[in-house]
Amino acid sequence: MNNFNSSSLQNISIVRPEYFYISGFTGIPYVKYYFIFLFLTYFIAVFGNSFVLFMIFTDRSLHIPRYIGIFNLALADFGETNALIPNLMKTFLFDSQYISYNACLANMFFVFFFLGVQSLTLVVLAYDRYIAIRLPLRYHSIVNNSLMFVVLIVVWSLSIIVIGLMVGGISRLSLCKTNEIKSYFCDHGPIYSIACNDNTMSSVMARVYNALFLYAPLFVVSLSYIGIFLELIKITTWEGRMKALKTCFTHMFLVGIFLLPIISTYIAALTFTLHPNARIINTSLSSAIPPMVNPIIYVLNTKEFRDFIVRMLKRRSKIKIHALTK
Repeated sequence: MNNFNSSSLQNISIVRPEYFYISGFTGIPYVKYYFIFLFLTYFIAVFGNSFVLFMIFTDRSLHIPRYIGIFNLALADFGETNALIPNLMKTFLFDSQYISYNACLANMFFVFFFLGVQSLTLVVLAYDRYIAIRLPLRYHSIVNNSLMFVVLIVVWSLSIIVIGLMVGGISRLSLCKTNEIKSYFCDHGPIYSIACNDNTMSSVMARVYNALFLYAPLFVVSLSYIGIFLELIKITTWEGRMKALKTCFTHMFLVGIFLLPIISTYIAALTFTLHPNARIINTSLSSAIPPMVNPIIYVLNTKEFRDFIVRMLKRRSKIKIHALTK
C-alpha cells in the first residue's frame, strides 16, 4: 500500500503543460522567404517520392532487392516530410506557434522515427552495393528479396522500439521550467532539458539515438565504401572502375546530404558556441532537403527509372493517337 501511495504521489507531481510554444524561427531575418523555400521543398518531396513509390510498385522488373530498399527510403522520406513541414506551414500561414502536449509527442515520434528509418535504410543500401561489387557472382544468392524484407522489418522494428522509449521517457518528466521549445519542431533535446525532475534517462536515450541512427550508420557506410574502393583498385581498367563506381555514386551522394550536415552540427555544438538560429536553420535544411533531392537523384541517375518514364510517355502518346484516330 505504501508503495502504491508513493507511486501515486509521484504521478501527481508530474507537471505537463497543456501547450508548448515552438520559438525556433523567432528573430530570424526574412524568415518568410525561408518558409516559402520550405514549402517548395515539401511539394517537390511529396510529388517526387510518390512518383518513385508508384514506379517501383507498378513495375515488376523493379521488384528486386536494391529497389525494395529504395522503395523503403522513399517511403521514409515521404513520411518524414509530412511529419515535419506541414506543422511549419501552419506556423507561417496562421501565425500559430503553439502545439498541444499530446500532438507534440506525436510529432516528435514520427519525425525521429522516419529520420531513423532513413538513416538505417542508407546502411542497408550500402551493404547492397558492397556485396554487388565485392561478390558480383554471388550477389543474387546472398542478397534476395526475402533477406531484404527481413532486414527492413528489423529496421522498422528497431526504430519503433528506440523512438518509442525515447518519446515515452518524456511523459515521465515534469516540464515546469517553461513551455517554450527552442527548436523548429517538437525536438527531444530542448524538451527534456526543461524538465524539473531527473532527466538522466532521456539524456541517455538521446545519446543512444545519436549512436544508433547517426554515428553508427556513418561508420558502417564509411567501412563499406573503404571495402568498395579496395575492390575497385583490383579492377585493371579505368573504364571498369568507373562503371562499378557509377552504381554507388547516387548512394554516396544521398549519404553525404543526409548524415554529414546533421553530424557536423552536433560536432560544431560540442566544439564551440553555435548560435541557436544557425543550428535551427542547418538542422531544418538537413531534414527538409534530402527527401526533396533523393527522388530527383534516383530518377536522373538510374537507367531503370528513366526507361520507366520513357515507356509511360510512349504509352500515353499511343493512347492519345488511338483516341484521335477514332
